[in-house]
Amino acid sequence: MRRCVACRQLLDRSQLWRVIRLAGGGLGLDRGMGRSAYLCPNPACLEEARRRRRLQRALRCPVDDTLLDQLEQRLLAGERR
Repeated sequence: MRRCVACRQLLDRSQLWRVIRLAGGGLGLDRGMGRSAYLCPNPACLEEARRRRRLQRALRCPVDDTLLDQLEQRLLAGERR
């Protein structure tokens, strides 16, 4: 069980997107080792994370808008993972 950084809802991790601050530097989606933050795949949570900088706080590093745009593209495509 993991908690969404935006809505704080506790869900099974297979239902959430995983954003990782990779141990070797940089950020990744879904796979890799390092500090992780989880986000619900819905528009309200993505907007909340973008507006209130939830991923930056959880990962303790800057998060580019390109990563948030990738998540938005996944959302529009209807992709869960």
